[in-house]
Amino acid sequence: MRHGKKFNHLGRTTSHRSALLSNMACSLIEHKRINTTVAKAKALRVYVEPLLTKGKEDTTHNRRTVFSYLQSKEAVTELFRTVAPKIADRPGGYTRIIKTGFRQGDAADMAMIELVDFNDLYNPNAEEKKVTRRSRRATPKATEAVAAEAETPAKETKTEEPTAEAADSTEEKAAE
Repeated sequence: MRHGKKFNHLGRTTSHRSALLSNMACSLIEHKRINTTVAKAKALRVYVEPLLTKGKEDTTHNRRTVFSYLQSKEAVTELFRTVAPKIADRPGGYTRIIKTGFRQGDAADMAMIELVDFNDLYNPNAEEKKVTRRSRRATPKATEAVAAEAETPAKETKTEEPTAEAADSTEEKAAE
């Protein structure tokens, strides 16, 4: 009997199910959108959303915890570098499941699961923020050079107005 057991076993053993969800989570993080069955998409949402929440705070402990679930350095790097800054202000609900119809071979109910903040159709005003690990403050030498340049007055260039003689000579050349 399965009284009180809430999650879908997906017809797999525990190890097979955890490997399946880990691989699907890596694909979702790397590609931002994947197509799968509705049952797997719902199971994946429960699996990946806590990992995305951990990704919002970049600490060594969180990186190691996420890596223990994903087992992929590339996916962990992608999560903490590109996904986390975009979802930083979102309090939850990082994924969206859209039903896409039925699969041709076995009529399985198919769905597309995607990361909400990476869909440009629904977020046209979303702008990308550039994140670097270095400081954007000016160095002390650069600020001294800028201050010294500001103190010295710029050389004024004298513009000479054409004299009457120069104007006559240009008119004579134009007449010839």
